[in-house]
This record gives sequence, C-alpha cells and structure tokens, in this order.
Amino acid sequence: MGGTGSATAPQALALAALLLACSGVAVVTAQDIERIQGSAGDVLEDDPVGRLKVYVYELPPKYNKNVVAKDSRCLSHMFATEIFMHRFLLASAVRTLNPDEADWFYTPVYTTCDLTPWGHPLTVKSPRMMRSAIQYVSKRWPYWNRTEGADHFFVTPHDFGACFYFQEEKAIQRGVLPVLRRATLVQTFGQKNHVCLREGSITIPPYAPPHKIRAHIVPPETPRSIFVYFRGLFYDTANDPEGGYYARGARASVWENFKNNALFDISTEHPPTYYEDMQRAIFCLCPLGWAPWSPRLVEAVVFGCIPVIIADDIVLPFADAIPWEEIAVFVPEDDVLRLDTILTSIPMDEILRKQRLLANPSMKQAMLFPQPAEPRDAFHQVLNGLARKLPHPKDVFLKPGQKVLNWTEGAQDDLKPW
Repeated sequence: MGGTGSATAPQALALAALLLACSGVAVVTAQDIERIQGSAGDVLEDDPVGRLKVYVYELPPKYNKNVVAKDSRCLSHMFATEIFMHRFLLASAVRTLNPDEADWFYTPVYTTCDLTPWGHPLTVKSPRMMRSAIQYVSKRWPYWNRTEGADHFFVTPHDFGACFYFQEEKAIQRGVLPVLRRATLVQTFGQKNHVCLREGSITIPPYAPPHKIRAHIVPPETPRSIFVYFRGLFYDTANDPEGGYYARGARASVWENFKNNALFDISTEHPPTYYEDMQRAIFCLCPLGWAPWSPRLVEAVVFGCIPVIIADDIVLPFADAIPWEEIAVFVPEDDVLRLDTILTSIPMDEILRKQRLLANPSMKQAMLFPQPAEPRDAFHQVLNGLARKLPHPKDVFLKPGQKVLNWTEGAQDDLKPW
C-alpha cells in the first residue's frame, strides 16, 4: 500500500488507536525518561574541560565582527554556529592564551555571513575570505606552517561545508577548498563517501535559536494528536525550475503522494504555531533539501517528535554520542511512496521507547548552541569531538621545509585577493 492521496478505513482506525494511545502517555515523568545505555550515553555527558587546550587566533575584525555588524541576520540563520562558536571559545575554560601549549588552533572567520536580500548566503567570496584568513595567520604565527593546518579546526556550516556551494553538482566539482585539506572541519554537512566530507570532520547540528525554541515549549501533558508533520518547501522553482533536482525529488514525492492523506499534516505554509505543532506530532519529516541536513532535525529532537530522516547516506551530528538508529526512523529516498505504510507499521512499544529516549534532557541539550553555553550542549560536544582526536599522530607535524598543500590549486576565482 503506497500513498494514494487519502487514508483508507484501516489506516484511519489505526491512526485513531495510535493517537489515543500516545495522548495517554503524553506526560513525561522521571520514570518515562530513558537514559542512553553504553558508551554513547557516557560520551554525551563527557566534560571536555581539562582534556584539551584551544588557542583562538585574533584576526582583524573584517573577518568576523565587522561582517556581523553589517548584517545582524547572520546571528539567527541556520549557519550562525560559526559566530557563536567563536564567542563561546573566547570565554571557555579550554581556551589558552599561550599558543605553545595549545592542542588545537581556531581561526574565527565568518564565511556564511554575506547574505542576499532573501537571507541566503553568497558563497562567491567565501573561499577567498577563508584563504585570506589562513594567509594572515600563516604569516604572523608559526603554528600553521609547522602542520599546514593539521592541528587547526574551522567551522564551515554552509550547505556543503568547505565546498562552498549550495547545489550538490557544483559543490562536488569544486571539492573542499584545497588549503583546508589537512584541517579538521566542523560542519553541518555530512554524507558518506562524499567529496565534501573529509575523513576526521566533526558533523554538528545546524543552528536553531535556543531562546526562541525554549519560548515555545508546551505543557508536557499536551497530547500528540498529529501523526505526521512537515512544513517547508516541496519544490524550489527559483533554483530548480524543471523540478526533480531539488531534494533529489524526495520532497516532491512526499507532496504528490500524501497531500490529501489524513495521516499527514504537511504544507508549505509556516504557521506561527509551528513549534507548538511539532510538539503535538508523533513523527516529524526531516527530508533532505539542497543538502541532506536541515534545522528540522534539531527541532524534532528538542520537541520530542520522532525524526523521520529521508536522506540517503546522511552522516548525523555527534553520531558517536547520539544513538540516531534508536531515536529516529530512516526511510530510503526510493521508499517515499511507502511512507504511510512504513510509519503505521512501527510497533507501539518501539514508538514509546523512541519518545522516552527523546525525552532525555541530555539528548536535547546536545543539539543546541545556547548563549551563554551550558554543560553538555553542542559547544561541548564539539570540544569532546576534538578531544577524542588527541593526541595528534606524528605525521601531523611536517619536517623542516616540507610542503604538502598547493596554494595555487583551485578555481581561478578562488585565487583572487579578498
């Protein structure tokens, strides 16, 4: 049985029973919260302080502060992690003012804060800006040159990370900016066997404003009366006028097959009750868009709505700490036509266990970048990831005169001065 446009009588009966059962367990008490078992739970609750030291380069404000002053929208869009990670590190207990004792070096450059009137990052200048910042630190400090960046990390939260383009085909053609190929990249993009995800990168959640999210928390006794929920684009006619390329057709398939199905509350409209509605839903669709990830993943986890991930080969945030296989549902892109059957076939006890795991405060905390920072939040998960990469292997440090990176490699436009 595929998506036929409307729910059948058996589906309607199943939905009624499911919603009735779920509404009866809507109150989350201490005994309803399930701790993550094994090493994953321990990792999630790790404290990175004392396990690493980070030196923050001081760059001219044109690379960071001036960019934000020019456009404050950068503070609230989904790529804002690059800004808040900088602010967090400046005040963090892991920061050292002595670079000779540092384990890691951080270059605070905001490459996604050049926005169009519609709020989309312009990536034309991003590679030149990044290259310029690296040239600056390499000329003023000796630490980049001794490793060519292998003990440096950069936050690159764009759609396809340090490939710096929003459409996959062009991002693949570009590849990771050559001067970053030895560095550790902290990025939202994650997909297995993809040129834009280097081995050793740390995959993080996209930024979702914590204060805004927390302002919309509903009472815990609120019943989950929506079976499947989604708000967002199904087509991107501006950038994909012929259709089929955006989201590899998965979002279009969701709409065409389930727009009239009573099990599915889906629409392009973004109501003022969006956050509240997610807290009234059992399943929240998290399909790929231009990239595999989206802020819906963060919102679903924080609001206790079981994420339905439709993005083949996605690499999820903090996968060594968050048991995604246990809290989410994975639907292959080719199986979108069977989405209703897949979700209605999940046993009730499995749904309830996923909800109990999602109710764990540590799970929610790990997905957010609050200001000021809080224990076990996403900032600390990034530091945990960096700490687990220590000590650096011997091949990190180059021999005198040894060069690995080719500074003249890359697209001609990227080599222009910034």
